[in-house]
Amino acid sequence: MNDEIVSPMASISRPAPEPEKTHGQGLFITGTDTEIGKTEVTLGLMSALQQRGQRVLGMKPVAAGCAVTADGLRNEDALRIQAQGSLPVAYARINPYAFAPPIAPHIAAAQAGVEIALAPIQAAYQRLAVQADWVIVEGVGGWRVPLGPELTLADLPRALALPVLLVVGLRLGCLNHALLSAEAIQASGLPLAGWIANGVDPAMAAAEDNLATLRARLPAPCLGVIPWLQRPTPVQVADHLRQSLKRLSCATEPPLPCDGLRRAR
Repeated sequence: MNDEIVSPMASISRPAPEPEKTHGQGLFITGTDTEIGKTEVTLGLMSALQQRGQRVLGMKPVAAGCAVTADGLRNEDALRIQAQGSLPVAYARINPYAFAPPIAPHIAAAQAGVEIALAPIQAAYQRLAVQADWVIVEGVGGWRVPLGPELTLADLPRALALPVLLVVGLRLGCLNHALLSAEAIQASGLPLAGWIANGVDPAMAAAEDNLATLRARLPAPCLGVIPWLQRPTPVQVADHLRQSLKRLSCATEPPLPCDGLRRAR
């Protein structure tokens, strides 16, 4: 794979190869919805790991809502992930599939004449993983977002052999969204490493009661609660996630290295 973003009118339909062995460890970040803080959690986790002396890179394989620049389509979240990385990496490895309109990715891809495929994403991930101790991969939208006629977001962590971390946006409706998302993740056969609550509505009523319900009903540990922050920075978010690195674990065998995260295969 060369370091080029998949361009409009390209069509890549070859089957994805089996996950290859790499040196890094990884985690896939998904959320209960769009705009609930997946990027902030991704950046915060990257910062927290970096503060522990780890080389960390991030990835956002699919992004819609990209700006047209002299260098090509660029997504603001992906640029922030690129900037947070411990090493300089070509943008195309961070964000292999970039689309201009801020719409569902499978619709944006169809309008651009592109078929999203797993193989380029796997190749980009493998190239990041051999350079870093950790690769944090951010999804797009929620767990069941379509990426193509048959492909969904859930296929990405499966192809990358990564455990899943669910970001729950604390707002009205989060209980249903979180429980359904967790159920779907487990039904996909993937390990749910845990969940992080992120305050997205400072005026949310009964927030603590909602948190208590989530803790009681979600089938994975709560790895952190991020309060509402007006302009969060990675360091600020990391302050609320340091303990999560110690508690993070997956119900998988054999025992997982480094606080329970699965080594990428």
